[in-house]
Amino acid sequence: MAEAPHMLVEIQGPIVICTLNRPEKLNAMTQGMMGIFREALTLLRDSDELKVMLIRATGRYFCAGADLKGGKKPASMTARGIRENHRLGVYGVRAIYDEMEHIEKPIVIGHHAKCVGGGLELSLACDFRFAAESASYAFPEGLFGVLPASNGVSRLTRLCGPHWARWLIMANKSASADLALTMGLVHQVFPDESFEQDLMEFCRHLARQNGEQMGAAKVAIELAAELGRDSAAHVERMANSALMLNPDYLERLETYLAGVGSKDKLADAGEPA
Repeated sequence: MAEAPHMLVEIQGPIVICTLNRPEKLNAMTQGMMGIFREALTLLRDSDELKVMLIRATGRYFCAGADLKGGKKPASMTARGIRENHRLGVYGVRAIYDEMEHIEKPIVIGHHAKCVGGGLELSLACDFRFAAESASYAFPEGLFGVLPASNGVSRLTRLCGPHWARWLIMANKSASADLALTMGLVHQVFPDESFEQDLMEFCRHLARQNGEQMGAAKVAIELAAELGRDSAAHVERMANSALMLNPDYLERLETYLAGVGSKDKLADAGEPA
């Protein structure tokens, strides 16, 4: 009997859904899983119809990290060889995570259960992170006396600050869903009972937004996080100079100014989920 694909990919309207599908192995990441995921990312990037990606999982873990038994060993057990191996990442994940950040479409991830190690590093490259009440987070690399090496330290510190990076990495402590919300690691915690429904509703909300605006915002926000105040202000001015020439913006503005019921629609677009 053929083994089931390690990742399932389905399309629901403008949303491409990637589901980690190795529940018997706690969804440990494999070469095959990441190969399927890379293809799905390319599909999202190149399709005009697809607007959003959702990443989720099956089983009692969201993801237990990389499958160490099947991982590629360093070509040379020297300091330089180990550094090169980390630069490439197990299964080429560094390039994949960078691509996730660079694609000008939103990527959402939903953790229904424990998310640790490489699974957490995958999550840090997403635009939106959501937790079910049963979710929890950890970097178990500290148990072996090493650091999370696929941008775990750098992305976590950038996202949550050194204060909470010390908690997860130095102290080797876990975080519940509620603590992850406090840390800024996730955007919102949903009840277990409605988790899948809440996730899909948020993805549908994103799909209704203006694609050009979201793409420009993704780039501008990343740059603003790296630049000083003045340079960041220049970035937003440059981005808006193109957006404000977009026919879609001009049409929406004209409708709004005409007052044909558009005020309520614009207000609804910004309602919290």
